[in-house]
Order: sequence, then C-alpha cells, then structure tokens
Amino acid sequence: MQRQRTPLWDLPTRIFHWSIVACILLSWWSGETDTYTVHEWTGYAVIVLVATRIVWGFVGSRHSRFADFLVGPRPVIAYLKGRGATSAGHNPLGGWSAVTMLALLLVLAVSGLFNTDDVLFSGPLYYAADTDFRDTMGVVHDVAFNILLVVIALHIAAVLYHQLRLREKLVQAMVRGSAPGREGKVSPAPAWRALAIAVVLALALWWGLEQAPQPQQTWW
Repeated sequence: MQRQRTPLWDLPTRIFHWSIVACILLSWWSGETDTYTVHEWTGYAVIVLVATRIVWGFVGSRHSRFADFLVGPRPVIAYLKGRGATSAGHNPLGGWSAVTMLALLLVLAVSGLFNTDDVLFSGPLYYAADTDFRDTMGVVHDVAFNILLVVIALHIAAVLYHQLRLREKLVQAMVRGSAPGREGKVSPAPAWRALAIAVVLALALWWGLEQAPQPQQTWW
C-alpha cells in the first residue's frame, strides 16, 4: 500500500502558479493582437493573484511562506558553488527568482493601469495622473515586460536543468503538490483561507478603481 505524501506545494500555491502562466500568455497574446478587453482583465487578474500570493507568503503553508525560502547572500553564493544545503521547497536562488517575478508582474500590471493606445483604450487610472507620469508608466510597462521575459527564460532553463539533468521532479510537484523526493514536512494551510484573501483583495481593487477620476464630457 502506497503511503500518502505530504504536499510540498499547497493547492492555492499551485493554482496561483499556473494561473499566472495563463495570464502571462493571455497578456502577451492580447497585447500583440490589440485585444484590449482581454489585456485589461488579465492585468486585473495579475494584480489580485500577485497580491494574494504576497499575503499567502506570510499566512500560507510553511513551504509557501517567504520565511521558508528567502535567505541572505551567503546561502545563495554557497548554493551557486554547489555547497548549499538542500531544501524541500525553493532553493536559495529559486526563492529570489520567484520574488523577482512577483515584483515584475506587479509593476507590469500596475503601470498598465495608466496606459493608453491613444485611440481606443485608456487604462482605468489614465485620468488620475498627469501626462509626464503617464508617459513614465508607459516606459516602465515596456521595460518591465522585457525584463520579465528574460527572468522567465532563465526560470524555464533552470527548471529544465533540474528536471532533466538532476532528475528533480519540479514540474510534477507543482502539478500534484508532491512527488518522489519533493514532499512537504508539514500539513498545508486550508485553501479557503487563500480564497477569502483573494475575494477581499479583488473587492478592494474594484472599489479603488471605481474611485478613479473619469474623463470630462465635452458638450459641443
């Protein structure tokens, strides 16, 4: 009889991970095809997902918490030299890579709230800022996306190296929650807690955007 494995990655963390993958692909496609409604709502989803993941990094399951995988420079250097201690969750470099992607995604989505295509679409906060700030946010949006592509490429390369060369079942663990050699040490936090956090943050985002200034109507 096969024993039940303790999940390394809880359900909310796995849902977040693959939802972000879907959002990035949708955002890229909608930006390239000028499908602005999809692009806009994908941006909202990214804000809620990243904000939820940040909160979950403090109140979620052990291996989803930042305290479990964010370390100082010495452990990172030791890991790069092949002398680092093994960890159940993110390795020292992978932990900082995950946080970097979270930061870039948040910057990308928030800066997009101030963007416009100068013809058909304006972000919900476009009229809440002056021209200089909007222009700056447009540059930030483009630069953040390009940096994100580089980080994603490095992330995929690292996953493939660990998956194929080191035979670490990273993908299986992120799909199923656990895999041989990739198991958690404690029971996961309840998923309803993450759902409640996401709902509250989504409502807060909706309320905040509802307060944003609207364009003044011109009567001819």
